[in-house]
Amino acid sequence: MAKKILMLAGDFVEDYEVMVPFQSLLSVGCEVDAVCPDKKSGDTVATAIHDFVGFQTYAELRGHNFQLNKTFSEVNPGDYDGLYVCGGRAPEYIRLNKKVIEITRHFFDTGKPVAAICHGIQILTVAGVLQDRTLTAYPAIGPDIALAGGTYKEVAVNEAVTDGNLTTSPAWPGHPAILKEFYRLLGINIKTASAVIA
Repeated sequence: MAKKILMLAGDFVEDYEVMVPFQSLLSVGCEVDAVCPDKKSGDTVATAIHDFVGFQTYAELRGHNFQLNKTFSEVNPGDYDGLYVCGGRAPEYIRLNKKVIEITRHFFDTGKPVAAICHGIQILTVAGVLQDRTLTAYPAIGPDIALAGGTYKEVAVNEAVTDGNLTTSPAWPGHPAILKEFYRLLGINIKTASAVIA
């Protein structure tokens, strides 16, 4: 039976951080419902492209439109096997939505797999689920993790940190690492001609 994944997004979600995991999860046979508060199936969210081009922090450019495929008000977190929390600017405001926090807490309360990347960890800090957890994030979120009772671990941008049912990565170059860990947490085995990812 296909694993069913809930993906949290919103306007100005980071382009790669929604597009890549959405398509990657579909490619291994998962069903993925991408949602945004106050939006319905068929609506779109604007994406942002974050990149480092010589400033002290990332620059932000307008990305693609990403089409949602599930109505947020219809989400029942009990229907899902895992949660994927995208990054970008969306987390800073969708975390103000009470249902987003309730959904997030459900996955931690039930021990279901959760993947969160970059600024997506901002949702976890407000949800109060990071006590005694070790995780990574975009470095500017490190202090928020500490304030939420977690331990921020600085790793290379292409790495992931897994603690129990939670896997995290600092930014989109970490997609191979965080997705590999998320597949493992979901119990998905990928067989190739040369290797088995377990």
